[in-house]
Amino acid sequence: MSRVLAWFSCGDASAVAAKLACEKYGARCEVLYCDTFAYEHPDNKRFFNDVEEWLGRTIKVLRSPDYRDIYDVFEKTRFLRGPKGARCTTELKKNVRKAYQMADDIHIFGFTADETMPACKRPDKDRVANFYRENPELYAEFPLVEAGMTKPDCHRRIREAAIELPAMYKLGYHNNNCIGCVKGKKGYWNKIRRDFPHAYEKMAVKERELGFSLTGVFLDELPPDAGRYKDEPDIECGVLCIQEELA
Repeated sequence: MSRVLAWFSCGDASAVAAKLACEKYGARCEVLYCDTFAYEHPDNKRFFNDVEEWLGRTIKVLRSPDYRDIYDVFEKTRFLRGPKGARCTTELKKNVRKAYQMADDIHIFGFTADETMPACKRPDKDRVANFYRENPELYAEFPLVEAGMTKPDCHRRIREAAIELPAMYKLGYHNNNCIGCVKGKKGYWNKIRRDFPHAYEKMAVKERELGFSLTGVFLDELPPDAGRYKDEPDIECGVLCIQEELA
C-alpha cells in the first residue's frame, strides 16, 4: 500500500491540509517537516507542538545531511537566489523531500483554493498546474483546493482548534517563512528592517559578500520607504519555489 506523506511547513494551511489527510487516511498518513527552524520565528516551535497535539501524532522532522541552515547553504554554495527560486529551499526542503520519498507515495500539500485560478485566465498563477509542470513524476493531493478552502478559511480552522496562530501572521506577514526570506521584495525587506533589524543587517552583509542584490538595490542602500509589502506577491517556501513577479 502506498505511503501518504503530508508535508507540514509550520504554516496554518499545511497544518489544516495535514489534518484533513489524517482524517482521510488515518494511521497510513505520515506528517513530515523539513527542518528550517534555525531562522524561523522562535514561536514556530510552539506552533509545531500545538499542531502535533491537534493531529494526535508525531510530526517527523527531516534534515539535510549536508547543510545546517540557510546561511550554511549560502556559505557553501555562494548562491542566494536565481530565476527559478532559492537555493536554501532546494537544499533544505526539495532535496530532503526527494531523498525520503518513494515512487508510489501520495503527497499532501497545503495549496489553498485562492492560489489556483482557471487555466484560461492566469495559468502562471495556478500553483497546482505549476506543481505538476515542475514535478510530473509525483502523485499529489491538494485537500484544501478540493474543499474550496482559502487562506482565511485555514486561519479560522486553526483558531477554532484553539491553536494560537504563528507569530509571523500576527505581525502582518502573509507567510510563515524564515525571518528574512531571499525571495522577498523591497516592501517585505523594509518590514523585516523594522521588525527584525538584526536579520536585515545579516542579509545585507551577505548580499555584499556574495555580490548579489535580492531586490535590485543592495539592502544597505535600500530607501526605508521603498516598496509596498501588502501589494507584493506571496513568497511561499515549499515544494514550489519560483520567484513570482508583480503582474
